[in-house]
Amino acid sequence: MPNNIKVVIAGPRGRMGREAVKMVTDHDGMQLVSVIDYKNVGQSLDQVEGFGYLPESISIYNDLDICFNETSPDVLIDLTTPETGYRHTKTALLNNVRPVVGTTGFTSSQLDELTNLAEERNIGVIIAPNFAIGAVLMMKFSQMAAKYFEDVEIIEMHHDQKLDAPSGTAIKTAQMIRENRTSKKQGHPAEEETLEGARGADLDGIKIHSVRLPGLIAHQQVLFGSGGQLLTIRHDSNDRASFMSGVSICVETVMNLNTLVYGLENILD
Repeated sequence: MPNNIKVVIAGPRGRMGREAVKMVTDHDGMQLVSVIDYKNVGQSLDQVEGFGYLPESISIYNDLDICFNETSPDVLIDLTTPETGYRHTKTALLNNVRPVVGTTGFTSSQLDELTNLAEERNIGVIIAPNFAIGAVLMMKFSQMAAKYFEDVEIIEMHHDQKLDAPSGTAIKTAQMIRENRTSKKQGHPAEEETLEGARGADLDGIKIHSVRLPGLIAHQQVLFGSGGQLLTIRHDSNDRASFMSGVSICVETVMNLNTLVYGLENILD
């Protein structure tokens, strides 16, 4: 791993962003050189509420080009929104900065465009729907189980401030399951919804249900059914600190990539 990877974080005041700031500043091999935020521009991050523990001044920018030019980061950690994350990723690549993106909701055409740009510029990108190692293992185990159980439903549960439904993790799980599963319509052939939406979203016959409630963080269970048995694979993140080991691995790994990688499972041994 290169020593002293210089990092800029987009979205530092969010719940994930605050954990990322702490992770980077505590990491011996990383240096937080700046942050991207639409508030407090021109100030130092240690002057913002909740960041008084920072030992040094970290400049706040809202213009990525100026930020990259003045602080010369190696990696951008983006924890914003799909629309903003897409713009940030593209701008980072054009400035030879390697993006690590925790924002979900990219379209297939956007991923294709970013992949082509990364390969043209010989720069690594990692986009991870979920940074929790346990969640990635849940997805991989579900993919393995799909070879033996073709009837499966996904229930994902998140806090009520989450913007997308289903979650990126749920969609990615269904996509991985689809690789080992024969497409089929689940349930009774004559099944009808007496209340629209009761059976959830549908991805190639895989039903996905989203729950949004205060008090939740990030939780998902994948239920496989077969004659006389039920297999449940579940993961729970009860604190956002659970995502930081994955973010750290991505920052270290992206330095050695020259293309776009979608999903943390693709870089784990």
